Amino acid sequence: MERRTFIKGSAILGMTIAGGASLVSRSGMYHGETQRKIYRILNSDGMHVGTLPIMRAFAGGYTDHVSPFVLLDEFGPVETEPNADPFKVEAHPHAGVIPTTYFVKGSGHHKDSLNYDFNIGAGDFMLFSSGSGAIHMEEYGQFIDENGPVVHGFQIWLNTPKQYKWDAPTALVHRTDSMDKIVGENYNVQVILGSLGEAKSQVETYSPAFYYHVKMKKDARLDIPTDPTHNAFIYLIDGSLELHEGKKLTKNQIVLYERGDSLVKLYAESDAEMLVLGGQPLDERVYSYGPFVMNTEEEIQRCIQNYNSGRMGNPEMVNK
Repeated sequence: MERRTFIKGSAILGMTIAGGASLVSRSGMYHGETQRKIYRILNSDGMHVGTLPIMRAFAGGYTDHVSPFVLLDEFGPVETEPNADPFKVEAHPHAGVIPTTYFVKGSGHHKDSLNYDFNIGAGDFMLFSSGSGAIHMEEYGQFIDENGPVVHGFQIWLNTPKQYKWDAPTALVHRTDSMDKIVGENYNVQVILGSLGEAKSQVETYSPAFYYHVKMKKDARLDIPTDPTHNAFIYLIDGSLELHEGKKLTKNQIVLYERGDSLVKLYAESDAEMLVLGGQPLDERVYSYGPFVMNTEEEIQRCIQNYNSGRMGNPEMVNK
């Protein structure tokens, strides 16, 4: 059985937070209260994964400020054409990492060597817990008639803590009823992972992590409480934000915060849409090779051997 090759450095398609503080909404930016300080603002890079255009915010870097996450890709928005070839990422392996997929618009189709075969609709959240290793493929889904022709979403990788790296792989889709939503006068928040105030997600993770999809109207302001010992960062999908000390965040940029303070303070200079993410740093060495994320070079070699020997499954069967 011939193994498909993968490129070193390549990345594929791409519960617990907050102390007793509450989400606060105000209009107009202000400063002076304790808030998280900015470490760095980064620009995303445009590229293709398979046939799908993406914006990559980070992949394998800035571990001290993004752990337990290791990669963030925005795919689309892109419109599917009638009778055109589907947007597709061919069968490929993963091990030691949890690629998560969240659709804002459109739908996706996931099939893997674990015999999971399902469609993911807008608002759904999938975790492909690759563990000791498995193969999957991804393409746009069968809900096009219901959700429209535009495909837009995110593949964001959660790192797996060392003690779970070699667990049996699995895949799970959480529908929108597993995730609470906060609706305010000039903002709304979908709580995909973790909790915020009284809103909680039912999605479980190996280590504490949070993942919010936030929309703010122009001139709205949000104070988002986080655990000061956890990482926090924001990816701006659209619009413009004013941040700490008057710094600006524009579309497809990401801001990484320092640890040590709780509040993430945001002011929307225009209608804005973003992802707010973070969690407890794993504080473990990260050694990655393409789709494999482990703790040592020896573990990476073991993953490669397992893939080449067929222990992760047959990519030809996954692609059928």
